[in-house]
Amino acid sequence: MKAETRPPHARQLSRICGLAAVTALFERDSGRVERLFFDGRMKGEVAPFCRALARAHKPYRQVDGAELARIAGTLLHGGIVAIAGPQPLGDFDPNAARGWANDGKPLVILDGIGNPHNLGAIARSAAFFGLERIILADRPDQALPSDASYRVAEGGLEHLNLQRAPIPAALFELRPAYRVIGAALGHGPVPDRLASGHPVAVVFGNEETGLDPATLAACDEVWSIPGSGRVQSLNVAAAAAILIYLLTRA
Repeated sequence: MKAETRPPHARQLSRICGLAAVTALFERDSGRVERLFFDGRMKGEVAPFCRALARAHKPYRQVDGAELARIAGTLLHGGIVAIAGPQPLGDFDPNAARGWANDGKPLVILDGIGNPHNLGAIARSAAFFGLERIILADRPDQALPSDASYRVAEGGLEHLNLQRAPIPAALFELRPAYRVIGAALGHGPVPDRLASGHPVAVVFGNEETGLDPATLAACDEVWSIPGSGRVQSLNVAAAAAILIYLLTRA
């Protein structure tokens, strides 16, 4: 028997819950959907999805609330669950990445964000503000798309091109085209006026340990979001939302 050569994330089916997330999935990549389950509240909304699955000879079924919670693995399913193949994760191509800068949009880089809820929340913010891509660190503690991240992202992950890259090496590859900014505590504040020129690639580090020294050294600048001092820091997803907003309004 031929050995399976795909990485684990490329072999796993995901449970994508909630109408916003399932709608985005059908709009962006309906071929990934293998099965669909929903409760009676969703009969009207799911009709187009059911027709698409019928054409593809794939199953769909209305179930009661208890069965839907069992299938979803959570009570927070929003009345609909799609069982779907994995979202493609591309490999970082330095030449293509430098070309991304032509659109002038910020680039978000996650270097060891381990909590799937944070990944989902950052993806939701990135999609909301019109970003196209997120780079995920190629390291064991980096969260990848999962049931939890899809649920929190509310469809945001489907609108993003996700690529894995070795950090900090990829940052040096990006620096000719991007101004690479690290987000970390204890550094200078975000400038009041953001400089024009190269678009920004902003790097967020692990929730517990922050950015590694080697990653910090690969950045052009490091910014901290100033606060009142009453609490030490923001959750990384909240910090990402603030910086993405500022960078897309620059």
